[in-house]
Amino acid sequence: MHDIARFFPRCASCFPLLLAVAAGAALTPEQRARIDELTGAKGSYTAAEDVHRVAFPRADVPVAVEGRRMHPFLGFSSWAAFTSGPHGALVMGDMVLFEDEVNPVMSVALDGGLEVTALHNHFFFDQPRVMYMHIGGSGSVERLAPVVARMMDKVREVRKHRPAPAAGFAAGPAPADNRIAAAELDRILGVQGETNAGMYKATIGRKARMHGREVAKQMGVNTWAAFGGTDEDALVDGDFAMLESELQAVLKTLRKAGINIVAIHNHMTHEEPQYVFLHYWGRGRAADLARGIRSALDTQRD
Repeated sequence: MHDIARFFPRCASCFPLLLAVAAGAALTPEQRARIDELTGAKGSYTAAEDVHRVAFPRADVPVAVEGRRMHPFLGFSSWAAFTSGPHGALVMGDMVLFEDEVNPVMSVALDGGLEVTALHNHFFFDQPRVMYMHIGGSGSVERLAPVVARMMDKVREVRKHRPAPAAGFAAGPAPADNRIAAAELDRILGVQGETNAGMYKATIGRKARMHGREVAKQMGVNTWAAFGGTDEDALVDGDFAMLESELQAVLKTLRKAGINIVAIHNHMTHEEPQYVFLHYWGRGRAADLARGIRSALDTQRD
């Protein structure tokens, strides 16, 4: 590859592009124009990295951090970046979402064949609260770009229905009186759960190695589900421990069950294998929620 660079002594900036071309053809002007057309945004192309990036500033809802009004330029713009790839193109992006937009937009991404790879906050004391959802995917521009457009359409649909971000899920608060029957949930989840004052919690351990020794359930390498409320009107919250290869199937299964995802991130470093964790929240009949969680557990390797 250095031999190629010798043929372009007066164009040092061309070398990164040559690397991209050597790995796979760079995005063509036609592909870049098609990305703009399909996403509805005017992108910018960086030749040195072979990246065409489209952005969607969030100027529709005022956001303040510590009481200070924030401009979209300060980190409040959704974006998707496209580059050439072995199947036509790769896309990576970061969606700036309010809490009531996250799960509808996530479902659009997953149903469209994109991966959701992280979900977290970037700020403290932001009003309203802003979440950031990272996406990725591989395929043709014709397949990837329309999914990005549908995600942004879903954002607009949510905001058209409710201009101000919601303060809670539509179901409202679960009953304060806890009366969860443990036996049925034990049967569905296939574990012996714990009970406390009418609440129920199941914990399923997994294993990893860190710093030369095994760590497992009691060190936090686990999936758990905690239920409150009543059998007919329950809440469930919890945490899923997943290998990277398991994340997308678990996400899709939980969303199909109507369970909301509230965070996706790491809990550890240097563990082998690496685990990703997601936090979730659901409302409904306790048995139905447990079946959704059981279905997600069944997608995992062990």
